[in-house]
Amino acid sequence: MKVVYNWLKDFVDVTAAPQELASRLALSGTNIAGVEIGPHGAVIDAEVSSNRPDCLGHYGIARELAAIYKLPLKHVAPKPPEGSAKAGDAIKVGIQSPELCGRFTARVIRNVKIQPSPKWLKDRLEASGVTSISNVVDISNYVMLELGHPLHTFDYDRVRDHKIVVRHAKPAEKMRTLDGVERQFDSNLCMISDGDGSRAIGIGGIMGGAETEISFSTKNVLIECAWFEPVAIRRAARFLKLHTEASTRFGRGADPEMAELASRRAAELILQLAGGELLSGVVDGYPGKRAPKKIRVTRAEILRVMGADVPDKQVEASLGALGFAPIRIDQNRGAEGSLLAAWECTQPSWRAEVEREIDLIEEIARIYGLDKFPPRLPAARQGAARLPHYEAETRLRERLIGLGYREILTIPHVAEERDALFRPEGVSPARLSNPLSEEASVLRSTGVVAMAAALEWNLNHGQRNLRLFEIGGHYRLKGTESLETRVLTIGATGEAREKGLYDAARDLSFADLKGDLDSIGDLLGGFRWEDGGAEWLHAARRAAIHSNSAASRGTKNESAIGVAGQLARRVAEKLKLRQDVFLAELELDPVYAAMKAAKEARHYEPLPRFPSVERDFSLLLADGTKFSDVTKTIQSLGIREISSIEATDLFRGKNVPTGKYSLLVRVTFQSREATLTEVQISEYSGQIVAALGKTLGAQLRAS
Repeated sequence: MKVVYNWLKDFVDVTAAPQELASRLALSGTNIAGVEIGPHGAVIDAEVSSNRPDCLGHYGIARELAAIYKLPLKHVAPKPPEGSAKAGDAIKVGIQSPELCGRFTARVIRNVKIQPSPKWLKDRLEASGVTSISNVVDISNYVMLELGHPLHTFDYDRVRDHKIVVRHAKPAEKMRTLDGVERQFDSNLCMISDGDGSRAIGIGGIMGGAETEISFSTKNVLIECAWFEPVAIRRAARFLKLHTEASTRFGRGADPEMAELASRRAAELILQLAGGELLSGVVDGYPGKRAPKKIRVTRAEILRVMGADVPDKQVEASLGALGFAPIRIDQNRGAEGSLLAAWECTQPSWRAEVEREIDLIEEIARIYGLDKFPPRLPAARQGAARLPHYEAETRLRERLIGLGYREILTIPHVAEERDALFRPEGVSPARLSNPLSEEASVLRSTGVVAMAAALEWNLNHGQRNLRLFEIGGHYRLKGTESLETRVLTIGATGEAREKGLYDAARDLSFADLKGDLDSIGDLLGGFRWEDGGAEWLHAARRAAIHSNSAASRGTKNESAIGVAGQLARRVAEKLKLRQDVFLAELELDPVYAAMKAAKEARHYEPLPRFPSVERDFSLLLADGTKFSDVTKTIQSLGIREISSIEATDLFRGKNVPTGKYSLLVRVTFQSREATLTEVQISEYSGQIVAALGKTLGAQLRAS
């Protein structure tokens, strides 16, 4: 919101320079984007938080300044002269939907003269970023910016039967709004209609209709100032994709008690600038009136929360200036016999978000000055407890960071069309009933949706070499419930090794990703890699990951705990990714369980006293035979002296028959009991060659 410095002086006699004033506002909790000096003086750009709708008007900001500088606030008390005719005889108001509209006031002014606004009014509107239209329309905008409460003016003669009906929208109902757009409405929207209620003339709390707008031919004016339910306004604005100054204020929770005052203030200004006769009284439908809430604050709690004392006079002055009307009600004796005061406060209508004692303490602290409190933590009431998987998650995070990955945090809300690129077949998206935007309409069904977006953003901003990970969750529907599954998501792209003085650059490959995942697998007893994987991965560079822990290996219902591979070209093209991207996702619950089991089963043995012996087997294998098949076959022999099995070379080409390839397998033998003899090594080697030949059809390749 743009706050005009000279306008504030209408309500509080502040003498501080604009920059100092902005600084004090910032220290008290109002975020300030900057101060501009323009043709109409200084303008402060205030970024008002969503829980402070009272500061969306100059009067609300002035109240803050009055509390900060301990200055009196000049109250707004308009007293427009009224004629003998009664407003109740000229306009009728019916509220059919009190759950949407909690208050509706109406005033009528006859025989006005619509003309351009005077210079002072145009200047203030222009400084606030609002374009001048005509005196009556400008006054409605002016009062909104002054008091923070929106209002609307209708051409009284165009309102059918001179009757207003506030109701729900009808199915497929349409209306042309003031911006010239014909809009169709949902039945949850609040509509302002006239006559018998069949014709809509405005969207409650958002925008008026073109049929009854003020024009230069208007003679009689109907002033509407109402209060609309905030949640309904926010939903309506998102549904219509129509965000206005009015919807911003009503959507955050405007002051219902301000409606009559703002209407009276508008009437006063219209009489001054457009002439006419104001009908006496106001038509005021107020079915949503609530009794003010009482809130107690004690010195004991102020001391406990803030860790320091605040003088009684300061407490009473701060709360009084902000409108809480504190009354000292009793005194309780502290541990050392000192008197501890307590106050009962009344919640003002413009501060609906202040409901608890802690809220009042925050108000006292920010006006008193947060810099005056000592930097110390309050005494803890209970011991801290770590999360169940804290240790395992810490080890996992440290391993990933050691491998060169950087952690990211993303929100789980994503666009449905992007989620569909990665969503597993048969999984329904978890749609949000009240999404923030179309780009955040569903909860992600897999973590790679957000990871791909993070890689895309970085690539588009010139970061070409990336290794990222996220510990988060994905969400899938089970019936009508959305279930969260904790997952680890990994993304990598660019160079595995950058060009150096002695090294050539090398691009990342699937083998690099697999190596990193195998390093993670070491924490839980290893991974097993199987054919498979998600459809969004490259068909030739993907795999399903299984836990290699004894708890899960070989079980009847064993299933993959993750997938890894290169992003498929068709998906990469849709995301406009111009370099190879590698992704992986692991479910964390089985990973943590396997890490715990591996830690409990881990034991340490001394280094063997006896030397190891290596034997190389140059095998001819049929295409399609995997190294894992070779490993399983050798392990099935149950030779305890085998300490490792490695693939050291692979060759296709000259002297290798068609349909086959050559694989050099190195087997290391070592005993903890004695030095192995040549006879034993030869016997073990013969068993290995025989088993490979029988099971896989392998042949020893002639040297």
